[in-house]
Amino acid sequence: MAPDEPADRHRATAAALLPLLGGAGNVLSVTNCMTRLRLELRDRALVRDAELRALPGVLGVVEDGSSYQVVLGPGTVARVTPELARLSATVPGPGEEPTPGTTAPVTAAALAERGAALRTARKARNATPVKLLLRRIAAVFVPLIPALIGCGIVAGLAGLLANLGWLPALAPGLAAVASGFMSLIAVFVGYNAAKEFGGTPVLGGAVAAIIVSPGVDRVHVLGERLSPGQGGVLGALAAAVLAAYVERWCRSWVPEALDVLVTPTLTVLLAGFVTLYGLMFVAGEVSTAIGHLADRLLGEGGAAAGFVLGGLFLPLVMLGLHQALIPIHTTLIQQQSHTVLLPILAMAGAGQVGAALAVYARLPRNGSVRGTIRSALPAGLLGIGEPLIYGVSLPLGRPFVTACVGGAFGGGFVGLLNQWGHVVGSTAIGPSGWALFPLLKGSHGPGPAAAVYGTGLLVGYAAGFAVTYFFGFGKGRVAELNAPKAAPPSRGVPPSAYSVQEN
Repeated sequence: MAPDEPADRHRATAAALLPLLGGAGNVLSVTNCMTRLRLELRDRALVRDAELRALPGVLGVVEDGSSYQVVLGPGTVARVTPELARLSATVPGPGEEPTPGTTAPVTAAALAERGAALRTARKARNATPVKLLLRRIAAVFVPLIPALIGCGIVAGLAGLLANLGWLPALAPGLAAVASGFMSLIAVFVGYNAAKEFGGTPVLGGAVAAIIVSPGVDRVHVLGERLSPGQGGVLGALAAAVLAAYVERWCRSWVPEALDVLVTPTLTVLLAGFVTLYGLMFVAGEVSTAIGHLADRLLGEGGAAAGFVLGGLFLPLVMLGLHQALIPIHTTLIQQQSHTVLLPILAMAGAGQVGAALAVYARLPRNGSVRGTIRSALPAGLLGIGEPLIYGVSLPLGRPFVTACVGGAFGGGFVGLLNQWGHVVGSTAIGPSGWALFPLLKGSHGPGPAAAVYGTGLLVGYAAGFAVTYFFGFGKGRVAELNAPKAAPPSRGVPPSAYSVQEN
């Protein structure tokens, strides 16, 4: 492959996306997170949905409030984003009306339509104040995931070299590179939180920086001396949100001529003092409790705790409650350098893959559904299970439940090994499935950690397959789904035909 071919491919993807999004004049802003292209559009009606979802390389779409999101996958999205931003600023392109499609009963297209309806209904149910707040909190942490992944892998490499005694002069440098971001993560959380909650980002970062300032060790609260970092990311989040509200309150009464001087000063002073003499202490206690609870949950609960966590994660995603786990994962990573919860929760994806394989095996004459599974399975193995969820298991009904059972068995296995002393954690959040292997950290080194996690995946695959194969279909349902069609069987629709929700 020529050196410039990957760049040409990403440029071509951007060029193909632009007219389907309604043209350059319809794109107001282009950003991205780890897997999604996030767009603000002038007129949503100009988007050609059917063609966009069928575009090669598109894994799905998400509509989240005013944001229209195109799932391209990790790596690809970071390269397509600047190309699309450049094209949308220079290339005109009028939009067209979406092209209506047709669906057939009991085919991949029919399941996709049913999955989209279920997703829409779930989205409407999830639009509660609490869930919207959780979504906003998740939006604070999602932009940090690439840095967490990069620093987590570097930290793992540093630990591996130190354990093996290789390159002793290089290992400290790698450790320093990996720890730099984590030592200042409170500042980044504060910056993003203020931006998300309507404040000036740099003021949120300034207030959150108090938490990691060395000078706080000279401050006493309730007879105890504060320590730098006390309160962690939870304290930084609370401090920045408070700063945003203080700033908006100041702007409501400070004269415009004095705003540039008075508002920033009062914001930093008032929010800073509350952070020092209240939030740091309270958030520190909460963060410590989270760490103790996680250790006790898996140390004493073992298989039972893992079974429940692995089995309930997919329903939590459906309810939108999984977003509450993001700050918990980040707190554990900051405290203990890894989160023990993520490898267990990742077993839910293994159960989903096993269930999809069972559906594939039970429907030998339904080429459409089998084609969908073949297309979506590689993404599922890498932890992107939404195409399988919304395209196969959830529309079919019972296979979604049996997929949860498969995830429960995988989580129970990892939890049991944790109770026996083989602790497995992840140094970052975001990836799951096979993509989580480079981020694993264990009490006995990376090798045993990978063995425990890999065996857990196999248990999840096997349990999801077995339970779905034998109990995933009601009486007569297999015969109905395998009914021969007059027309040749479809090769299925790619996973891009399904709207997805990133977990």
